Amino acid sequence: MSRIAFIGLGNMGGPMALNLLKAGHELVVFDLAASALKLACDAGATAAASAQEAVKDADAVVTMLPASRHVEGLYLGNPALLDHIASGTLVMECSTIAPESARKVAEAARAKGVRMIDAPVSGGTGGAVAGTLTFIVGGETDDLEAARPYLEKMGKSIFHAGAAGAGQVAKICNNMLLGILMAGTSEALALGAANGLDPKVLSDIIAKSSGRNWATELYNPWPNVMEHAPASKNYAGGFGVDLMLKDLGLAAESALNARASVPLGELARNLYSLHSAQGNGGLDFSSILNLYKKR
Repeated sequence: MSRIAFIGLGNMGGPMALNLLKAGHELVVFDLAASALKLACDAGATAAASAQEAVKDADAVVTMLPASRHVEGLYLGNPALLDHIASGTLVMECSTIAPESARKVAEAARAKGVRMIDAPVSGGTGGAVAGTLTFIVGGETDDLEAARPYLEKMGKSIFHAGAAGAGQVAKICNNMLLGILMAGTSEALALGAANGLDPKVLSDIIAKSSGRNWATELYNPWPNVMEHAPASKNYAGGFGVDLMLKDLGLAAESALNARASVPLGELARNLYSLHSAQGNGGLDFSSILNLYKKR
């Protein structure tokens, strides 16, 4: 089995690391949060004092960080992690970041002889825990094939979107649509409830009709319609409003760079921005329902 350096043990990274441990890999981990390090170490990982120490003698590196600035700061900053990763090492960068940042870091890695793919994920915290994530990969085909045995321990579906940065483009498109459909589903359920319909009955109708979508089937935003959805747990856990807002911002930035039109994406971004400004940034993104719900 391989020695893997895993950097970034948040809501997504932590469960992903645990699945690599369960597969028998040796993990050296680093995170700024002591509690996250403890969880991984209790499961059998070894804590490193720094990211630079974590990658020493690693066969592969996985990073899962919040945003572009964190990824660029880690790999290209002072100290630059790329200066501490041995030539030929495989790096799986799983954060959701701007495509331009992914390409910038990948180019710097290539100059150092480091093999890197951008492999953002879809599937939420539930998928991270269950090992059923979808990986959307940008990079060289040979590097993806080298990464596949590791990715398969953390996910169920692996797609090759194209060259470096393409994984990020595909992920941004997916999450923009996710934000739009969650906002639309919430609006529809709130309209039905305002007119006296039972939200669960309406959800069942939509799930079997032409309005069916991922939210009505697996992640309903109305409380107590789906027992295991964040909506039934006071919108705790899951995928935060501010994370969705970040991804919608990446979509807007990507659209600007490509001179593409994303009017619904921009509307969704404004709705989530308003919702976040009202103090809901840490709640699951399905809490956007509360913008529409009659009180």
